[in-house]
Amino acid sequence: MNTVRDAAVPGHSGKRSPRYVVTCEHGGNRVPPRFRSFFRGHEGLLATHRGYDPGAITLAREAAHALSAPLLVSTTSRLLVDLNRSIGHPGLHSEATRRAPANVRHEIVASYYVPYRNRAEALIAGMIAGGSRVVHLSSHSFTPELDGVVRTADIGLLYDPGRRGEALLCARWQAALEQRAPQLRVRRNYPYAGKADGFTTYLRRRFPANAYVGVEIEINQKHVFGSARRWRELRTLVIDALREALAGPARRGERAGARSRR
Repeated sequence: MNTVRDAAVPGHSGKRSPRYVVTCEHGGNRVPPRFRSFFRGHEGLLATHRGYDPGAITLAREAAHALSAPLLVSTTSRLLVDLNRSIGHPGLHSEATRRAPANVRHEIVASYYVPYRNRAEALIAGMIAGGSRVVHLSSHSFTPELDGVVRTADIGLLYDPGRRGEALLCARWQAALEQRAPQLRVRRNYPYAGKADGFTTYLRRRFPANAYVGVEIEINQKHVFGSARRWRELRTLVIDALREALAGPARRGERAGARSRR
């Protein structure tokens, strides 16, 4: 099913063939029975954007299928442990687990955080060792309003501007989206900075730019909770635009349009 050419990967060196990996770190809000007592008084948070990223796992599954890519997902709540944070980050544990005994927090990390991160890293490392360049898509969603501030984007593409392959892929992806759906507001490195603490940021330190391209996509949850038909159409739009972005350079007009709307 994957018909993307070797030159499709932005910044491709000509020596490495492209491979794709899709992950979803905040796919569900499950709390294992062993730790449910720590969530007494915090149960309501599990159903909110604090507990998981609504819609992210659906997009991840469909993107993985479209790209013939392996898919790694977690359905354990980020309130237990946040797989998109580094060890030592204050957001690694939530208010529900932050004050748990040290041995409990260590158990959580060892049982849920380490296996997921190690599996994804090993998968990417194996592809790179086999001569491929990996394009890693991490699927997320964001709440339309945070702390009284309305987010001004429908789709966010997060990347490291210092890595040419990531910057080029996101520019092409943005241009392809805006060409198909001019009514959508697509912003790069919004609502978060692509270089902020996260799994892709960690992986950039592990793998060089000529071997690893990591992009997080953020979908505004207003689309997830709106019309089912429109949410389905948006997922198709996002994936089709990604495949176009991977297939080759944007037209001159698309590049200019993307730059003007950054």
